[in-house]
Amino acid sequence: MKIESLPLSADQPAKKTAPRRRARVIALSLLAVALAGAGAYALTHSATAPAPTAAPAPALAPVHELSVRDIARIEARPLAVTLPVTGSLMPLSQATVKSKVSGIVLSTAVQEGMDVKAGQVIARLDPAEARARVAQQQAMLADAQARLTMAKKNMSNSASLLKQNFIAQNAYDTSANAVDLAQAAVDSARAQLDLARIALADTTIHAPLSGVVSKRHAQAGEKLAPDSPVFSIVDLKHLTLDAQVPASDIPRIQVGQDVQFKVDGFDGRNFTGKVARINPATETGSRAMIVYVDVANPDGVLRAGMFAKGTIVTDKSNAHPLLPIGAVRQDNGRDVVYRIADGKVVAQPVKLGLRNQDEGVVEALEGVDAGMTVLAVPLDGIKPGSKVKLPDAKG
Repeated sequence: MKIESLPLSADQPAKKTAPRRRARVIALSLLAVALAGAGAYALTHSATAPAPTAAPAPALAPVHELSVRDIARIEARPLAVTLPVTGSLMPLSQATVKSKVSGIVLSTAVQEGMDVKAGQVIARLDPAEARARVAQQQAMLADAQARLTMAKKNMSNSASLLKQNFIAQNAYDTSANAVDLAQAAVDSARAQLDLARIALADTTIHAPLSGVVSKRHAQAGEKLAPDSPVFSIVDLKHLTLDAQVPASDIPRIQVGQDVQFKVDGFDGRNFTGKVARINPATETGSRAMIVYVDVANPDGVLRAGMFAKGTIVTDKSNAHPLLPIGAVRQDNGRDVVYRIADGKVVAQPVKLGLRNQDEGVVEALEGVDAGMTVLAVPLDGIKPGSKVKLPDAKG
């Protein structure tokens, strides 16, 4: 039997190509899945990976802002070192006018608070008794003068008789002695008359000095005895400030030093004076000495007994730059200040002079000039080289 191969049918090749297509589609799908997974993995790792850090920038120095209280602008002026004092104002001249004679007060011409001038009539006493005494002494003087005249005549007669040897020398001496006695009586009567006239004049009482009446002790109609007070007068043109100063500070005080003081009630007005005297002994119960200060009071606004508080200028210098005491620092055993130049702090050595604790300033002899700006107080974190910013003019 012959076996022959038969030709394939038309649908057989189609059956063979279909599986190949499916295999290719599956391979492409797997490749797409693989690519998608790789992309997702790359995307995930790129999001979570840390970003590269940039190189750190160099740190900037801080700039300190200053206030107006932190700085001080140096000014040049004279500096005075003072010593505080307190005391009461007392009149340099005062007097209690007293009656020199007895009598009844007829009138008083002034009262408390009134100004009087030296020699002004301030009171009158009844002069009747004094006038009578003057008349009495005048009569006694006339009698003494008459006796003197008679004694001189007798002596003249005795002298003539003595020349003629009519009387002895003893008789002449007696007449001469009578003249001397009569002359003494005349002198005594004349002195008594002068006293009577003075007593009459004393019935008119005058002010012994110019000033202000501080007290009236007698009224019209009162009977006064000798040495009875009538008026008290004080001179307010010249006062004395009695200031107590500790004995330890007395070596700093000299006559002629200037004194400045204030009195309550005068709206801060400054008064001046000069040291005139220093008491050589301390006050009992204290270690203080009295310093007397002359105070001129031409307008009379100050009154006796007022309490004054001031200072004595014990030392004074020429004009130099003045620094706040708080601005001075110690650096390796030398005095320095922190001045501000071009926005930076610079340590500036200085040489100091007088110091005034009350004003809080010290004199700079060398190192700084007027117009410089310095740190007035120590500030934390600020040292030489630090950058600072000054407050503006409005601040």
